[in-house]
Amino acid sequence: MLIQVVHCHPLTDSYNHALFHTIVAALEDNGHQVAATDLYREQFDPAMSADERRSYYAARYDNTMVSAHTALLIISRVDGIIFCFPHWWFAMPAMLKGYFDRVWLPGVAFDVLPDGTVSTDRLKNIRRIIVVTTYGGSWWMVRVGLGDPARKVIGRAVRALCARTCRVTWFVHYDMDRAKPPELKRFLERVRAGVLRL
Repeated sequence: MLIQVVHCHPLTDSYNHALFHTIVAALEDNGHQVAATDLYREQFDPAMSADERRSYYAARYDNTMVSAHTALLIISRVDGIIFCFPHWWFAMPAMLKGYFDRVWLPGVAFDVLPDGTVSTDRLKNIRRIIVVTTYGGSWWMVRVGLGDPARKVIGRAVRALCARTCRVTWFVHYDMDRAKPPELKRFLERVRAGVLRL
């Protein structure tokens, strides 16, 4: 399988970056082709331009500013995608939100038809989504108190653009603010084992 790993964290010495490397290594060990997309290292610009926004519902979306970016070039070919990112303020980082705004766009992820309806036939090649993420807060705060917004965005909206049978799997470490080294090691091992099952 061709799997894209989209990583979003500014620090290369972070735990999240260690998760990214663990994911890529596990995929390679399992014989998958890997497209490792590190948004910060690739200096992805998350800000949508005025021209992009003006053309959003036009017959042809203006993607000239991101058309050469690897994240855009490969999305229509991958069999699966893994998102690896932390949650800040109980949401995905701004750079990752910008990635969805500027890569999962009309003419790439979906089409807006002349009558205003949305066709979602473009990314039926994506049959698996895995999310590897961390929260500073507790399970109760994230899932019950705030309703886990990112799980809804990826598990419902993003998944709806993929193959009908696309499965979404989450590997989540809560309470990062109080995590001890043995817990972090166990979570790394859990992520590696989960990715090796692909």
